[in-house]
Amino acid sequence: MSKKGMVYLVGAGPGDPELLTIKGEARLKECEVVIYDRLAADSLLDLVPADSEKLYVGKEVGRHSFNQEEINELIVKKALEGKQVVRLKGGDPFVFGRGGEEVMALQQEEIPYEVIPGITSAIAAATYAGIPVTHRGVSQSFHVITGHTRDSKNQLTDNYEVLAKLEGTLIFLMGLGNLSLIVSELLKYGKDGSTPAAVISKGTTCRQKTVKGTLADITLKVTQNNIKSPAIIIIGGVAQLNMKEEKSGRLTGKRIGVTGTKKLTDKLAGELRQYGAQVYDLGFLQVKEHTDNKELAQAVGSLMSYTWLVFTSTNGVDLFFEYIKKQQIDYRHFARIKFAVVGNGTKDALLKQGFTADYMPETYTTAALAKGLADILKEEDRLLIPRALNGSKDLTDRLDKQHIPYTDIKLYSIVIEEVKKQRVIKELSGYDYITFASVSGVEGFFENAEESLSARLEHTVIVSIGEVTAKCLAGYGVTGFISAKEFSVKGIVECILNDTEIKNI
Repeated sequence: MSKKGMVYLVGAGPGDPELLTIKGEARLKECEVVIYDRLAADSLLDLVPADSEKLYVGKEVGRHSFNQEEINELIVKKALEGKQVVRLKGGDPFVFGRGGEEVMALQQEEIPYEVIPGITSAIAAATYAGIPVTHRGVSQSFHVITGHTRDSKNQLTDNYEVLAKLEGTLIFLMGLGNLSLIVSELLKYGKDGSTPAAVISKGTTCRQKTVKGTLADITLKVTQNNIKSPAIIIIGGVAQLNMKEEKSGRLTGKRIGVTGTKKLTDKLAGELRQYGAQVYDLGFLQVKEHTDNKELAQAVGSLMSYTWLVFTSTNGVDLFFEYIKKQQIDYRHFARIKFAVVGNGTKDALLKQGFTADYMPETYTTAALAKGLADILKEEDRLLIPRALNGSKDLTDRLDKQHIPYTDIKLYSIVIEEVKKQRVIKELSGYDYITFASVSGVEGFFENAEESLSARLEHTVIVSIGEVTAKCLAGYGVTGFISAKEFSVKGIVECILNDTEIKNI
């Protein structure tokens, strides 16, 4: 009999990917199969190993919708294959997530499982909107109710006579489509029309929107403000409170999407958040190492014949020294070698490996690196250049013209994660800025793009890291972008800060 796998029911939280629990993150990083719904934070799927199965079972227009029985069967099937399975569900698995039905299916087959709680939108969306679900002297309790059920003729639960008399906060999930019916039922059974009410759409995401009013006028206000699902409805005295924090960062309230490889987007996101920005990872570029690299092995084998190591990216530094350590190459082989880097980020990556850069151009471009090296290299110099497959020809063309010997090692490729790209492009809206830090990032984003993409970027400022990237943007018909003066993460941040200051004058 085959060994049964393990199933984890993981709550994905309400939308902000940073609200995923540490335990949930750990299970995602080690799973072999993830079975997921239409999540508010699809970026959580980036935590899943690249070779793991990703199975979508949510509802989406134009696609087959799995019913709950089919989902149960799929979870059981993958577990019986001996796999470690994560069933990833928005919010919390046991808060109207039908997690209980999935657990019962696993129990029936005697499959081991664990339920990992998630933060429910019932509390988190309210918190992000500055509404406490309980508050001394206002509400001593809160009640979470489904706003949509198939078990009743009018799609509501049958307890509105009781709900209308409760003094605590009423929180309805999945009820926007039935808002007028919910309101009329509460009024019918005696709830005061002046009771404060709020509707929060797309809670904890960059597109969160809150409308406040009273039980008597909330339906009209929701219509007037074009509020869309998913949304939660809050009814009770706390809905009139405003405890949303007052942030004073220079980028507070700005929604910024960052593109590029994960290493770059993580660094840039960290810098931008220090100024209060809401930052979202729109990167779908992946660094793919060339593992079976005979040219690299040959070059490292004759390492002491080179006089310069030239790095044009942090990825090149990290992957090269990762290989050096894996092959147990003694660092004394670098005793006579000098190091050249393209910019500050690469210089810092090299320093982490224990080496300082001997040369770095004032302008952080490959062309500037090539020119500067050509001016200081001697006839006896020989260069080793570990870099990306499609690295800029500015460097090697200059070296060829001056007959400087070099070995250009294709250490890695930048590839597009197509599934993530489609997800990013599809959900693209509501950003104040989107940053681009490379030509490959621009090409991956705008290549074969739908015409509707331009319309969705109409109110978004595009930020370029420098002239080469800016030229690529212009080639795709992108106009009105701004460019960083310094070709670095720091330069991008300063570019955005300067732009916001100009607009505030």
